Parts: sequence; structure tokens; C-alpha cells
Amino acid sequence: MNSHESFGGDSDPQICRRLSRGSYVPCASPERPDLFPPVNSKMRLFRLLAAMSASTLFSTMLTAQKPMPTQIKLLTLLGRPLQLAAAEKLDLFSEFGVAVQTENSANSQELRDKLAAGNGDLAYLAVDNAVAMVDLAQQDVVIVMGGEGSQNELIAQPEIKAIKDLRGKTLIVDAPNTAYAVQLKKILLLSGLEPGKDYEIKPVGATPQRLIAMRENKSYAASMLGPPSSIIAKREGFVSLAAVAASIGAYQAAGFFAERKWAQEHRGPLTSFLAAIIEAQRWLVAPANKNEVLALLTKEAHLAPEVAAETYENSMTKPGGFAKDAAFDLKGFQNVLKLRAEIEGSWGGHPPAPDKYYDPLFYEEALAKLKSKP
Repeated sequence: MNSHESFGGDSDPQICRRLSRGSYVPCASPERPDLFPPVNSKMRLFRLLAAMSASTLFSTMLTAQKPMPTQIKLLTLLGRPLQLAAAEKLDLFSEFGVAVQTENSANSQELRDKLAAGNGDLAYLAVDNAVAMVDLAQQDVVIVMGGEGSQNELIAQPEIKAIKDLRGKTLIVDAPNTAYAVQLKKILLLSGLEPGKDYEIKPVGATPQRLIAMRENKSYAASMLGPPSSIIAKREGFVSLAAVAASIGAYQAAGFFAERKWAQEHRGPLTSFLAAIIEAQRWLVAPANKNEVLALLTKEAHLAPEVAAETYENSMTKPGGFAKDAAFDLKGFQNVLKLRAEIEGSWGGHPPAPDKYYDPLFYEEALAKLKSKP
């Protein structure tokens, strides 16, 4: 093509507008009117592009203005709480503007030490541990929400047929003076057995570790175990000698607690986290979600399907399992304090009021956030 030829074809004699270095812009012609749209079409195109650019800019500004989620570090024993896994599955933490990191501990003492040292923000553990932190370690912690009751059972080696057969034996616990060890001492005391006199207590670790220890060392005669470990144990031939529900009654077991100063300074994100957990727990206990919950339970706890099914029935449908709306069982907590006073001799045998350890306002604010959701 010669320098004077247009892109319209050899028959078009029009001279094209010259740019640089001898290049030319194609000229409009009767045969090719599409090469240069009319002015009004160009204006419409310009306006469209401008609108698109403005929309993109506005969207970018909104994204930039959206606050980053607040990080919360949750301390747990082995494995993630099922409510946490459910909240992540349902994207509830993101919805409430928090991001949650979990860190496992081998036993409750290790977890309490981490919380006291500021190496975690929040704990999910039997709330008697919060009581121990306040009264034994002089740490100002506060319980902010419940979660689960207790379905613990006194599980023993196959040859043990009755509680009296535990005389002279070694029994294993997580920690010797908190929570489920106190349950153990109470149940044995009901049969006339006293710690240090009639049996020995040995700290081993969290519930799954205790079951492993009982498998490997037959001299470990018994321990308090809850689902799914208690279910697995009974399927393997271990025997149940007593249950907390029948021997002790209502018991507030696992719940959430934090250093009071942290809770007060992070009230907004904390109550948002609690709201997400409440909604997750509602989802867990809803019968319509059973199949999804079973799949989640199987995946998280690495359970055989039949064990997962029995764990579901116990935890989601029976007393002592997951509490409705993750509510704190005040009567069950009063029983926790009563047991500590009786068995450990705390407070001269006279338990204090629950509000020394539990502040319901955090939970109430979390419920209010759920009610105000669009």
C-alpha cells in the first residue's frame, strides 16, 4: 500500500490524516463508514468508558474502606471445637468481622499458662479452669459464654467391674485439682474412696491422650472420658462405672473465658466472635443439618461413621451436650463451685457467688448483635 492509500480500499481517493513516521489513520469513506463512528457515537462510547472507570474507582474505594477483620487467638486442647469448624464452614467469622487462629495445648495447665502470659486471647476449656486461674494463680480472668455441659463417664479397664475395685489403683487425669479430676474424686468419694489414701492420681493430659495411655498401660485403671473418647473406649471393651449426669447432676463444662482486661478492651470483636459461635452452635443442633454436621464431625475428629453417629446423638440431642444458643448453665456452674468447695476445700468450704467469675453482659451483647442482623 502506498503512503497516500486509505484503509478503505484502492478505489478510495481520500487522503488520510498523517500521524508520525509516515503512518496514517484510516479515513472514512462512503464504502466504509464504520471506520470513524459519528461524533455522537464517540461521545456515547466516551461516556460509557468514563462511567465504567468511575464505577471501578468507587468499588475500589469501598473495598479500601472496609475494615480489616480483628484477629483473635483461641487456645484449645487437642483438636478444634466443633462450633469453630462450623463457624468457618458457614463463613460466620468473616460476616462478623473477625479472623480466628487456634492453638492447641497438650493439657489444661499448659493452656492456662499461655493465657496468663498473654500468648492467647481467649480459651475454650472446662470453665473450672477459669476458677482455678482466679483463685490459685491470682489471674483476673472472666467467663464470657458457655458451650457444653458434661457427658463424662468414669471409664475403667475391662477387668474392673465396680468402683470399689479401684482401691489401690492409679487413676489418670488432665490436671490433679481442676474440672474432671474433681468430678472423679467426687464419684469415688460417693463409694467411700479418698485420693492419696485409697487410690493415686496421675496427670497425663487431655481426654484423647488419656484413652491412649489406658490402652498402652493397663496399670492406669480408670479415667473420666467424654464423647467421642468414651464411645470409642466402650466399643473397645472398656467399661463405664458411673456417669456425671447421674452421680453429680448438672455441670457447666466447656466454655469461653479470657483475661478480663483483654475482654474489656476488645469488647466489640469479642462479642462479634461470640455471636458467630452462637449462630454456629444453633446450626449444629438443628435437626435439618444432621447430615452436614455428621460429615463435619467425621472430618474434624477423624471418626468412624458409627462413632460419629453416636457422638452426634449424644452431643446434639441429649442433656449435657451442646447447650442451646451456647448459653451458660448457671445452675451447672453453681455445682462446679460447690464441688470445688467440697472436694478441694476451696473458700473454706463455702462457694462464692458465680458473678465473681462470670459476666453475662458479653453474652447478652452477642445475642443483641444476632437480633440486629439484617
